[in-house]
Amino acid sequence: MPVYVYEVILEDGSGGQVFEIEQSMKDPALETHPQTGEPVRRVYQPPNLGTRYTPGSTKSKLETKNVEKAGFTKYEKDKLTGKYHKTAGQDKRAPDVLQP
Repeated sequence: MPVYVYEVILEDGSGGQVFEIEQSMKDPALETHPQTGEPVRRVYQPPNLGTRYTPGSTKSKLETKNVEKAGFTKYEKDKLTGKYHKTAGQDKRAPDVLQP
């Protein structure tokens, strides 16, 4: 069952105490605090997405040692000449420099 976040609505309309409650998706949103009876509103949260492909994890997976271990060749572009130089990989068939 999903967990929803609610906050107590204070007299001036601002948010008060925040609490979580497990509810079925079919249940209507709470209007009052289950223990105190104070008015509440649901607080919408960003979805909990997995962090499998974050920029940081992708960068670490593309490190030279990981690329070579997987059997790939990695090239990086030289900004001055525009050529691509091999920075990782043991395959002798792969050229050391690629022309654009």
